[in-house]
Amino acid sequence: MLEEVERWLSERSWSVTDRPLHRLLAAKNATGQSVSVVLPALNEEETVGDIVAAIRRDLVRQAPLVDEIVVVDSGSTDRTSEVAAAAGARVVHRDTILPRLPAVPGKGEVLWRSLLVTGGDIVCFVDADLREFSPDFVSGVVGPLLTDPDVQLVKAVYDRPLTLSDGSASGTVAAGQGGRVTELVARPLLNLHWPQLAGFVQPLGGEYAARRSLLERLPFPVGYGVELGMLVDALHLAGLDALAQVDVGVRVHRHQDSRALGRMAAAIYRTAQLRLARGHLIRPALTQFERTGDGFEPRTYSVDTEERPPMAEIAEYQARRVA
Repeated sequence: MLEEVERWLSERSWSVTDRPLHRLLAAKNATGQSVSVVLPALNEEETVGDIVAAIRRDLVRQAPLVDEIVVVDSGSTDRTSEVAAAAGARVVHRDTILPRLPAVPGKGEVLWRSLLVTGGDIVCFVDADLREFSPDFVSGVVGPLLTDPDVQLVKAVYDRPLTLSDGSASGTVAAGQGGRVTELVARPLLNLHWPQLAGFVQPLGGEYAARRSLLERLPFPVGYGVELGMLVDALHLAGLDALAQVDVGVRVHRHQDSRALGRMAAAIYRTAQLRLARGHLIRPALTQFERTGDGFEPRTYSVDTEERPPMAEIAEYQARRVA
């Protein structure tokens, strides 16, 4: 297995500089493929506008690589929608997509529904909380899909610095120490149960692109487990050599507190568990503790286990394809 991972790393792990933009545009023109960029967003008014503006400037106006930028707002209470629209994105509210099926909270829910409101042959997902955003995050992961017909899904690779509180105004930055749920939960799970995927540097990263023909055949965990579930299911559906990764530099974003990370970890573990033992469905809960005046008080949260079926099975999507 180690030999297979090493082979995959040498053949399916690239840098964004390996495919210059002019080469991507030539491939796009030659193949006629279209590209959609989707940003799932919840209360991201501080960052979503800069991301959309950068993509429009570099990959729509200067170089026509991206055909549409869609922000799917999952219920923001701030100005996320207004900022995104002003920057040039088409904004769609989650609850207006497939209204016959009530939406549930979760990132995966938004990504799943986005397939109904986008048209690209290639769909690129980008988290809306990124700071110091570079359009390389888009061109990097889209590139192999335009130039290599055998590639089906591409994940971004990057350094993830962690900002630590040290009493100063800005804190200190620990290089390479971000991605705590990846290192403590996802990477051990993948290495133990799906060792073919051990070569992925950022298996839970929110920046990746895939062919619509693959995405529409995948189930989508509705919550934080969506990235791990998608990677595992794509491995079984398309094979290891259909998966790839591209180094795009450094990813800077807002970090979650330890309780939020605990909930993410539980959802990711449950996503893996479902794939290891289908049929043993339990809706588990995670209890965490907060100190109050009376001691430690429990707070219990349900863990996302619901999944949406492959989009290709949804009647509205089938009708859209026919139309």
